[in-house]
Amino acid sequence: MTTEQRSTKKQAERVPKARIDKFSERRAELGEAALTTLAALGYARTSLREIAQNSEFSHGVLHYYFSDKIDLIICSVKQYKARCVTRYDHAVDSANTCDELMEGFLQSLADTLRDEGHVHRLWYDLRSQALFEEAFRSDVVQIDKSLEDMIWRIMSRFAELSGEDPGLTPSATYALFDGLFQQALLKHLSGDADAVAAMQADVRQSIVRLFSLQAKPAPAARKRARRV
Repeated sequence: MTTEQRSTKKQAERVPKARIDKFSERRAELGEAALTTLAALGYARTSLREIAQNSEFSHGVLHYYFSDKIDLIICSVKQYKARCVTRYDHAVDSANTCDELMEGFLQSLADTLRDEGHVHRLWYDLRSQALFEEAFRSDVVQIDKSLEDMIWRIMSRFAELSGEDPGLTPSATYALFDGLFQQALLKHLSGDADAVAAMQADVRQSIVRLFSLQAKPAPAARKRARRV
């Protein structure tokens, strides 16, 4: 049973059965609304009281719907990542060639890194904490598996379009692209203006090698970075 499920069961014991659905919906709303504050503060600097002080919700409201900050963080991150795993569906479904799929995948990666880097930072913080906090582990493993499945859907489509097998297991393939993304996120948050373009070039090269595709010239920004 995950942290969220345990909390919902506990809270449901004091909530009339007819209101359980509304209770879950309210948890989801609060988790979504608190996401920006959580992403800004990170795990170590948060408590329900601090989150309340940095949001429009009272400490009492948050404490009623969430047993502790772990419960709230898990709820928020799970909802965000549930959206993330559908981010590339359009590129996968609409692509008729490897080039189309490549460009759609690279563009989506760049957009989410630029626009939502602070939320991805929270996810990596949570995943690191799972090494120390047992309460996080089952939820983090569940989220991580959904992201692995997302990457494998994309790679499976490349395999269909190219007629080539990637030659790696789903977990190894996920580790490859997740590592490139996390590395780029750190550089981006550190002010590296070339971080996004460099990530795209590295992801492109990795896919080219996995599926024996014909490589395209690297973008100008990437070339400049290599000459520095």
